[in-house]
Amino acid sequence: MSIGIIVMGLFIGFMVGLTGVGGAALLTPILILFGISPSIAVGTDLAYNSITKLFGSIQHWRQKTINMKLVKYLAIGSIPSAICAVGVLHLFDSFFHNQEQIIKHALGYTLILVALTTLIKTFQKNKFESKLQMKPLHEKRKLTIFIGIILGFIVGLTSIGSGSMFAIAMLYLYRLRPSELVGTDIAHAFLLVTAAGLMHAGIGNVDYLLMLNLLMGSIPGVMMGSTLSSKFPAKPLRAIMALMILISGFKLI
Repeated sequence: MSIGIIVMGLFIGFMVGLTGVGGAALLTPILILFGISPSIAVGTDLAYNSITKLFGSIQHWRQKTINMKLVKYLAIGSIPSAICAVGVLHLFDSFFHNQEQIIKHALGYTLILVALTTLIKTFQKNKFESKLQMKPLHEKRKLTIFIGIILGFIVGLTSIGSGSMFAIAMLYLYRLRPSELVGTDIAHAFLLVTAAGLMHAGIGNVDYLLMLNLLMGSIPGVMMGSTLSSKFPAKPLRAIMALMILISGFKLI
């Protein structure tokens, strides 16, 4: 089992490094396919993501490519919302014993949403500009917090979207340089998945040995994928990954 998980981590890391498509959208459904319960898959994925996002955040902090004010506004909404999602999930399980079914269906719908947003980002030709995008950040504070609340709840419930869904929101609503968008997205995702991961760990939804095996495979996988990424066409690969995520979503519903 350990060798299989390490190889799976290697594959996930390699595909993330190669395409830039979010690892959670690939990892969580594959863990479920391996026979791991949805609640453990989600909790472990969040804890695993927290470690991987930490290294990305440190790198972007050094490069000064994080919009801290935007991270703050998003986190004000997303972190309490993600914590609330885990609490509600645990409460539902106490009364109705249907935690696994709720997670599985929520995962399916979220994967479909992530796949569609990935396809939009991949094939959008022109840089999108709108009046809302031109407004200064302090005028969009309430909207930013609201986006954090909605998407944070989804991440707490499914572990998916901390990067992809927030990235698409940032792309359309804020004026950020490409490097700043990536840095801000990773820094906020680190805070969000850490908070949600700690909540899941608190209710026993994290398999630490599984997480260690995944990290052993995914770290060299990301490095290999990143090295080869310049040698492969990005758009067709991302489109294929998005279609795989889309199929996984429909299978889970």
